[in-house]
Amino acid sequence: MKSLVFLLISLPFFGQTSHSNANAGEKIKNKGVTLIVLGNVQDAGSPQAGCKKECCASLWKNPKQDRKITSLGIIDHDFQKNYIFDISPDFTQQVQLLQEQSATLNKTAPDGIFITHAHIGHYTGLMFLGREAMNSKNVPVYAMPRLKKYLENNGPWSQLVTLNNIAIQEIQNEVPVQLSTHLNVTPIQVPHRDEYSETVGYIIKGPNKKALFIPDIDKWSTWKHNIADLIKSVDYAFLDATFYDAEEVGFRNISEIPHPFVVESMELFKGLAPQDKKKIHFIHFNHTNKLLIPDSKQTKTVLANGFAIARLGDQVEL
Repeated sequence: MKSLVFLLISLPFFGQTSHSNANAGEKIKNKGVTLIVLGNVQDAGSPQAGCKKECCASLWKNPKQDRKITSLGIIDHDFQKNYIFDISPDFTQQVQLLQEQSATLNKTAPDGIFITHAHIGHYTGLMFLGREAMNSKNVPVYAMPRLKKYLENNGPWSQLVTLNNIAIQEIQNEVPVQLSTHLNVTPIQVPHRDEYSETVGYIIKGPNKKALFIPDIDKWSTWKHNIADLIKSVDYAFLDATFYDAEEVGFRNISEIPHPFVVESMELFKGLAPQDKKKIHFIHFNHTNKLLIPDSKQTKTVLANGFAIARLGDQVEL
């Protein structure tokens, strides 16, 4: 298997992983279940369209190849299957990374796609499954009821259904989906801006370990579940870190763009035991978020407090 380094031309952060739980760029084992980070940026990417700020200025001429929109891949080695969680506009490169890291190079499309919600970074990669691109055949797309109706009744997504490019599998809140004898996925609904669909996170359970994936949520306090208890119940938690703090968003009314600030999450989780803190992998960074920069003050603060930062290519075994 080729290293992700060669696939993306140049990824200078590889070999400088920001935590000890994941191993970026290493060969994946050929048995069991592996989770791989396929991206860690907020929906609009980095650089973001129209941005003239310092965070994006240097990236227009020299884009960073590790800046991919948030997505996770799952490889079920024993059953020769792979899955994508959130199909982003960066799907073209992300699915190639996933196939290169599994024994499924004869495949083009993933064996299943799980979508968290209908915001642009999380589902619009479906466009690449259509006849203008891959022209895939009956790729299972796992979607909550409102999202299923939205995709079926609104173009261009409805064309993917009528042409049998995708086959939508309706899922229900907190009802596990069994993918193989040792891999299941449970959607868990979270509060977020639900203009077109519900919003869910996922609990991904492999033969030995579990991962929680919540890339978007309004605030932890608005959720009926206790996030600290959930973290304790899993082995890895990939959590919404869209904005680092209020200063990053110009102290604007956060109710317009609700997300838990990273500084709020660190305060909320500071009482966790060290072994639980290190389960937390912050992900889904806005283009302004300096956690995208491996040597930033913000990155150093997060790591010093015992948390982890998800980076492209990070791998954990489930």
